[in-house]
Amino acid sequence: MTTLPDNLTMQGDPVDTTHGAFGELEDSTPLLNDLAALRARMEEVGYLFLRDYLDRAAVMTARQEVCRRLADQGLIDTTHPVIEAAALPNMPVPYDPPALTGDNESLRRVLYNGRMITFYESFLGGPVRHYDYTWFRAMSPWQPATLPHCDVVYMGRGTQNLYTSWTPIGDSPLKEGPLCVIPRSNRIQKLRDNYCQTDVDRLCTNHPLADGRPRPQSPGSLSQRPVQLRRNLGLPFLSTNFEAGDLLIFSIFTIHCGLDNHGVRVRLSSDSRYQSASEPRDERWISIDGHPPILHGEASKRELIC
Repeated sequence: MTTLPDNLTMQGDPVDTTHGAFGELEDSTPLLNDLAALRARMEEVGYLFLRDYLDRAAVMTARQEVCRRLADQGLIDTTHPVIEAAALPNMPVPYDPPALTGDNESLRRVLYNGRMITFYESFLGGPVRHYDYTWFRAMSPWQPATLPHCDVVYMGRGTQNLYTSWTPIGDSPLKEGPLCVIPRSNRIQKLRDNYCQTDVDRLCTNHPLADGRPRPQSPGSLSQRPVQLRRNLGLPFLSTNFEAGDLLIFSIFTIHCGLDNHGVRVRLSSDSRYQSASEPRDERWISIDGHPPILHGEASKRELIC
């Protein structure tokens, strides 16, 4: 890994960057012609990192469109070139993915066509289906980073052979707060038997909140203190200085979280999900009979005795 920034933090806590605590994502690009090795690596460490796999020019075209929309909403500093996504002082970017992803054909070409789909058809051994909802992160230096979690608690009602593509929309160096994964966290049986069996949209009627409403079965995140969580697990954080065209893929059982953004730009990335077309789908994230996905709304809630 190149020289690390001095001030890497998560939720404001300094990140231990010593050997064994923080490291570089291992590039799986040399394994692209060896499906057995790719699948074995995913099973073993819970992620695949593909350096320069996607078309950089296509990613930068998608970035230009996202930045234009941010500029139109007054969310970036337009005294700098728009494509830089320069952050405005003390201006968090509202979490509103549809405003950035809706009718965005340049982004769809990166995420749902070409090399992305080619990879998953090969890796999964046949036709694939992607979720109809696209998660998008526009993270300014004044926003808290993503807390550590596994995706299964948010999207585990269909197949568990579901994979996430974390795609940097432009260069995303460590100082700008890209994603980290904890390798081999997908193999922690205690996690699989407990936290990974929960669902953020299941409501426990026998454990109400103070106001009497049913309590969510899962808080979503594993911890508010990712640095302490990593220390407790005894596993490292892995990340890199991402560049446009890089692709990080991980399972729904792999712990991941974000570094804090200490740069001067809004960090842009997307999360998209893929599965075999023949396997069950989580109804929250797909369009049904022309209706948009129901997401984490009231229609997705299920009350039960926990």
